[in-house]
Amino acid sequence: MKMLQALALLAVLPLAAQDHAIYKEQVLLPREKEEEAARDRFLAERRGKPYAQAEDKPGRFLTVDLSALERPHDLKDFKVQWHTPPKRQWWTNTCWCFSTTSFLESEAKRINGKELKLSEMFTVYWEYVEKAREYVRTQGRSVFEEGSESEGVLLRWKQYGIVPEAAYTGLQGGQTVFNHELLIDELHAYLASVKQGGTWDEATVLRCVRAILDKHLGVPPEKVTVGGRELTPRQYLAEVVKLNPDDYVEFMSQLTAPFWTKAEYPVPDNWAHSRNYLNVPLADWYGGLAKAAQAGYTIALGGDVSEPGYQGAEDCAIVPTFDCPPEAINQDSREYRINNKTTDDDHGIHIVGYTKKAGHEWFLIKDSARSSQRGVPGYTFYRDDYVKLKMLTFLVHKDAVKDLLARMK
Repeated sequence: MKMLQALALLAVLPLAAQDHAIYKEQVLLPREKEEEAARDRFLAERRGKPYAQAEDKPGRFLTVDLSALERPHDLKDFKVQWHTPPKRQWWTNTCWCFSTTSFLESEAKRINGKELKLSEMFTVYWEYVEKAREYVRTQGRSVFEEGSESEGVLLRWKQYGIVPEAAYTGLQGGQTVFNHELLIDELHAYLASVKQGGTWDEATVLRCVRAILDKHLGVPPEKVTVGGRELTPRQYLAEVVKLNPDDYVEFMSQLTAPFWTKAEYPVPDNWAHSRNYLNVPLADWYGGLAKAAQAGYTIALGGDVSEPGYQGAEDCAIVPTFDCPPEAINQDSREYRINNKTTDDDHGIHIVGYTKKAGHEWFLIKDSARSSQRGVPGYTFYRDDYVKLKMLTFLVHKDAVKDLLARMK
C-alpha cells in the first residue's frame, strides 16, 4: 500500500518540480584558449622543448537545465560581507591557502578594521617545508602534494607568521601568474631520490627543499617594513594583522568518528593527520554554518565541486532532483557519497555573503579556481542543498558557533 501511495504521489507532482538533465558543450572561450597557450609556452620554454599548440577538442558534459530555476544572478542579490577582490590561483592546487587567506583577511577587517592583502605564497612556501619535514620523519610514507587544508594556514601562521602580498608574491623570472607544475615536479623528483637512497637526514633534506622553493617562489622575507618599523613575519601577525589562530575552529560531519568529539578528517590533504576537527551531526553542522553566515561572519569552506548541479559558467551549484531528491539529503546520503568517493575533498572556497530566495538559503562564494571565472568572475552561488550534501568542512571564528562548542565532549 505504501509503495502504491508513493507512486501515485510521484504521478501528480508538477513537472516544474523535476529538474532535467541535459548535455552541454565544453568549449574554451578565446580568453581561456590564450591562457592555455601561454601556459604551454611557458612550460615548453622552461623544459627546453619546442612549443606545440594543443588541439582544441570540445567535449560534452552532463549537467542540469537551469533555465526555469529561480536563483541569484548577481552580487547585489546577497548581503555581502567585506572581502578582498577575487584572486586566481592559476596553475596551482593551492585553493586551501587562497580561500583561507581570504577568510582571514576578512577577519582582520571584521575584528580590527584593517584592510590587508596578505601573501598566499609565503604560507605555501612554509607548508612545503613542513611537509618535507614530515616526509623525512615518516621515511616517505606521508603525503607530499600541493593540497592541504585550512588548518594548515593557521598552523603556518603560528609557526612562521605572515607578510603582506607586496612583500612576497611568489612570482619569479618574469612570471605574472602562478604556475607550480615545474616546482612540484622538481620537489617530487628530489624526494624520490631521497627515498630511493634512504638519505633521511632532516637538515640536508630541508636545505635542498628550500633551495628548490627559493628558485621557484623566491626567498621569503625575514622582515617587512611597516610605518618605518621593521617587523618579523610573526610580529607583523601579532601587531598588524592582530588575529589569533587559536580563535578559529573547524567542523566536519562524518560517520567515521563519534559526534561531538574531535577527530581526524580522513582525506589525503590532511597530510599531518590532524585530529582537531569537531565532528557534529549534519543538522548541527549546516545549522552552525548558516547561522554564522546570517550573522555576518564569513567562513572558509571545503568540499566537492564536480557534480552535475555545479555550473561555473552559470555561477550556480545545486543538487538536482535526479541526483538526490531534497527529502533524501541527510546524514546517510551524505556519508554514502563520501564513502564511494563521489563526494571528495576537491576544493577550498570562501563564503562572503548570504541570501534567501524561493524558499532556499543561498551562499555567495568567493572562488579562486578557473571554473569560477565565467559569469561573475571569481564568484559562485551555492544553494543550501549543495552545501548540505557536497561540502565537507568549514572554518569559522569560535564566537560564531558558541552553541556548538558548548556541546562538545
